[in-house]
Amino acid sequence: MKALRIWFGCVLGFAICTVFGWSNGMFGTLLPLFILSNLNRWNWGMFIQLVVSVVWVSIQVVLIVGFLQPYPLLMTVAVGIMLLFKCHAMHYKASYLFGYTGLLVGSILLNFGSYVTFDLENFIVGAWVAAIMVIPICALAFYLFPDPIDSNAPILKVEGQSKDPREMLEQTALGWMVAMIVFLIFEIGTLNDSLSAQASMLIMLSPMTLVGSLMMARIRIVGTILGCLAAMAMQLILYDLYDNPILYILSFAIASGYFCKWLASENPIMKGVGFSAMAALTIPITGVIPGQKDAFFAILYRVSSIMVAVIITSILIWVCYRLIKLFPVFFRGVEREEKAH
Repeated sequence: MKALRIWFGCVLGFAICTVFGWSNGMFGTLLPLFILSNLNRWNWGMFIQLVVSVVWVSIQVVLIVGFLQPYPLLMTVAVGIMLLFKCHAMHYKASYLFGYTGLLVGSILLNFGSYVTFDLENFIVGAWVAAIMVIPICALAFYLFPDPIDSNAPILKVEGQSKDPREMLEQTALGWMVAMIVFLIFEIGTLNDSLSAQASMLIMLSPMTLVGSLMMARIRIVGTILGCLAAMAMQLILYDLYDNPILYILSFAIASGYFCKWLASENPIMKGVGFSAMAALTIPITGVIPGQKDAFFAILYRVSSIMVAVIITSILIWVCYRLIKLFPVFFRGVEREEKAH
């Protein structure tokens, strides 16, 4: 039933974004994906945590951009502190959604909020609406596709999280380093039309895919290629019928079916491929409004930028991971504390 819950939540969120014509409606699809792929049964605390995370990080971004934008060095320090707390929170089960959602939404708001042409207030309101919208979407998914209640099963299961103190610290450092590099890349370069690429890079910082091995790099790239191919296939198959919202939503529902099934699998490789594929499928098509004349070229641009971004992110994760392993002196204190216990 978990696969059906994930699929239903993503499709319903996507349908609402499409009907209302949200140009940046990716959060309406991705937030249900994040929470339903990790939540085994209904828990109000997780949804409250999600909404509070989006609202709180929006306030943080408004304050940082509003007061520190004229001072690049101070702004970079403030952003580094904020992202460090998000990465640290992300690797604890109790605060996973708070950290990961804050990292994703906050980084996007920070980068694009510095552009004069970017409507930061409108984007923030859209993120708030998407976060609140997740509650009825997921409630309906749990109601329609319930699992037998198992009191021994954990409420939240986050793939890739480690309980080892040193590994948690290494993952926090790895996520923070990559997030800061992504922030600096988009802050220094004029990349205000690359929302899809940045979102793809940040989504890869999930504990499920934040692993420095070459195997996980291949999983990320394979999943991204499959998702991008599915997005392009939607465009080519519909062609002139692309401006029909019903067919547009139906094609997304068909394309996302297998990816959601993989994401609900117990196999970590299949979960990683499914997660990357769903992100790569969702991000480009939620930025295209059905009926626009250059829809195919718009999605072709987004697909190419996403593939390049994911490859770059995979390389960054691997390089940063190797750097962390080269300097174990920073983690020796954690080892001694662990042995003492």
